[in-house]
Amino acid sequence: MAESSPRGTYLLIAAAMRREIEEGEVTHALPSEARLMELHGVSRNTVRRALKALADDNLIESAPGTGWHVASGEERRPLVERMTDVITEDSLGVGDTYPSESKLCERFNVSRTSVRRALAQMEGNGLLSTVHGKGRTIRALPPSPEQP
Repeated sequence: MAESSPRGTYLLIAAAMRREIEEGEVTHALPSEARLMELHGVSRNTVRRALKALADDNLIESAPGTGWHVASGEERRPLVERMTDVITEDSLGVGDTYPSESKLCERFNVSRTSVRRALAQMEGNGLLSTVHGKGRTIRALPPSPEQP
């Protein structure tokens, strides 16, 4: 990486790798951590953070002894998009209670940390609001696919 990014270098690397996976350039095994470090000119920790971000979105999975591979058969859209779809799938409206963290962990088979990260993003996008002791409620509906 030539210059520092305010967004986080690992996120830029994850975005580039996501694009390669979605465009079919990488279909099975990912390059080794050492090769990714060399390609992007970053530390092993930065590469591992990028890989973790992709794993949290179920795009890749680790196979002990063989490295990282593109996940097979799993939903490939980012967790935040799938969690946003819950509003439509469950016919929730403004003011309705959004499912709990534990139910979301179960539903998407991901860690609580991943769910919390996606919830924070949804709150930042104005879709959810949180009231201490009452949980999360729908603050706004996501735009429908035909809307820009």
